[in-house]
Amino acid sequence: MQSGNLKSYLNLHLIVFIWGFTAVLGDLISIGEAPLVWYRMGLAIVFLLLFAGVARVNLSLPPKAIGKLVLVGFLIALHWLFFFKAIKVSNVSVTLAMFSMGAFFAAILEPIFYKRKMLWYEVFFGLIIIAGLFTIMQVEIHFLAGILYALLSVFLGVMFTIFNGKLIQEYNPTAIAVYEFAAGFAMISIYLAYEDLFQASFFRLSAKDWTYLVLLASVCTAYAFTASVHVMRRLTPYTVMLTTNLEPVYGIILAYFIIGDDEKMSLPFYIGSGVILATVIANGVIKHYFEKVVSG
Repeated sequence: MQSGNLKSYLNLHLIVFIWGFTAVLGDLISIGEAPLVWYRMGLAIVFLLLFAGVARVNLSLPPKAIGKLVLVGFLIALHWLFFFKAIKVSNVSVTLAMFSMGAFFAAILEPIFYKRKMLWYEVFFGLIIIAGLFTIMQVEIHFLAGILYALLSVFLGVMFTIFNGKLIQEYNPTAIAVYEFAAGFAMISIYLAYEDLFQASFFRLSAKDWTYLVLLASVCTAYAFTASVHVMRRLTPYTVMLTTNLEPVYGIILAYFIIGDDEKMSLPFYIGSGVILATVIANGVIKHYFEKVVSG
């Protein structure tokens, strides 16, 4: 592997590790999911604008592109809302285990949006993933609400990833993030104002919460989002896919050591999670093999 690609590969692992740590921060921060997303997106915008000013990034985009980014920004905000809601009503391990379902949702949605035939082995692996999911649900039924919120979050995450797939090829990732986060921030602000939640207590946070929120918004959001786009442009989709599937693994391990007893799950949970993760990786390996055969 060339040194440039090796550096990108190591950076990708760092980014995936950071993504896994995001879930842990969501559990450690004491405020509810809506205020949490509001602070996350608002602070991330500040960090991105500071970076854009220092790096002299041109943030101007065509009106047509801005319209698309606003829609994606709404999806991102909803994705994070349900993500943190899932963590609040269950735990980090359950929420991240569901994120392996993203590959199954992508296998269904990508053929629809990109107008290609659905591949037989993706359907087959999808059925195995569903079996792994039912294994988890049977033994962790008391976390059913968290499982459902997490699955909805994963679905929305796949949706905005599909929409962003083309946009990141045309426009600067920092500019994309600014517009998307601003749209999501505005949407959450309207909701919070409607619910009359902008009270004095809303802005009175503990020093610990402020520390975690700044870390979440700067490292886990502003940096991870823009850095991931740059890294993914240098590595093959196959390498990116296999590496990003380690996010639940990193997150569950971090939660086990940082949060403690609340993250200790039953043996069938880990078996079901392992089946889902192994199936996702097998899907990527087989897809890569067939692509090489077809290309000669």
